[in-house]
Amino acid sequence: MPELLPDSARREAGTLTVGGMPAEELAEAHGTPLVVLCEETVRGRARALRDAVGDGRVFFGAKAFPNVALLRLLREEGIGADVAAVGELAFARAAGLTADELVVHGNNKDSEFLRQAAAEGAPVVLDAPDEAALAADAGVERVLVRVTLGVDADTHEAIRTGHHGSKFGLPPDLARPLVADALDRGLDVVGVHVHVGSQLADFDAQAETIVRLASFAARCRDELGWVAQVADLGGGFGIRHHPEDDVPDAASLATSAATTARTAFLEAGLPKPEIWLEPGRSLVGPAGVTLYRVGSVKRLPGRTWVAVDGGMSDNPRPQLYDARYTAVSATRTDEPPDEVVSVAGMHCESGDVLIDDVALPAPRRGDLLAVPATGAYTLAMASNYNGVTRPAAVLVREGTATVIRRRETIEDLLRHEA
Repeated sequence: MPELLPDSARREAGTLTVGGMPAEELAEAHGTPLVVLCEETVRGRARALRDAVGDGRVFFGAKAFPNVALLRLLREEGIGADVAAVGELAFARAAGLTADELVVHGNNKDSEFLRQAAAEGAPVVLDAPDEAALAADAGVERVLVRVTLGVDADTHEAIRTGHHGSKFGLPPDLARPLVADALDRGLDVVGVHVHVGSQLADFDAQAETIVRLASFAARCRDELGWVAQVADLGGGFGIRHHPEDDVPDAASLATSAATTARTAFLEAGLPKPEIWLEPGRSLVGPAGVTLYRVGSVKRLPGRTWVAVDGGMSDNPRPQLYDARYTAVSATRTDEPPDEVVSVAGMHCESGDVLIDDVALPAPRRGDLLAVPATGAYTLAMASNYNGVTRPAAVLVREGTATVIRRRETIEDLLRHEA
């Protein structure tokens, strides 16, 4: 399944290589589970999305994988960061990002977070009725207002954000007074923000949302005399995690979003806005492969269980979102996949299953498996369930592997005990 693997992935003498590095060599040097990120893929996706917005801006949704080295790499490609907590802001600050390279989010930003955002000079997306007051008190100068426009995205219910009743943003009848309040308090309200959901499989919901956003901006002009300069369209572009997934190219979706917004604003009698996008998964998801070592193999009537040395602690997405993944044998790529198995994690939960059915060369203890499309929302959401330490991550390029997140140790876990 080369279409799911990173751009640099190759099959050489029966072994999977990524960034010129053999999988077994990476596993031996850094242990497993191991998140392997292909630098070539990250840079390629970054350039494609930057090109898609033209003179607009792209901010990496840091929640997909908050990591200082990764943020620095993306910054080199002209990508800023969308941060939604004090910790993510700290990662961005450590990576050297400055005010114009940041946008601050969150549906419950406290005073400390707002003060830190103000100290950086970063724009803040207002998300609650009283947040203009909180932002002004904290010293924030530039803001956007997040509008929830009642469009249901075709994605898992847990990652829909633009529907009626969403915990994010405000419906138009509440967002308009928030714009007015921010203006009255002397804040520089630079624009409006929307986000309809994550892992979007098509453009329909986003297109409808953008048209409604332009209508809202026109209403604000008519009623408040305020004109939006920025249309922040969020992110959510999907990627393929499984061979059966049918997901459009993220850069194509980004181009459509930018074009639709410019057209919709012009048709509403508004100036062409500056387009901001906040992709996360589509920048780093396809770049990642997670390597696991096979332990027990149980051939039972009706099902073969293949247990690996990770699971829901390093990738909870199958349990949270019914996410489907697939796998390849990283060291037996020249052997036919002659057995359909289920890949289970090592945790004390019957639901700790990474992959329900996948064809592999008849697995055996010690095999190395590679699960593609795991660069986003896996290690970022990892836990220490069962006292398991979180994996390391390496960035690979032209035969070199650089550790960008060290593997946790048991001592790290005990350090927090009191």
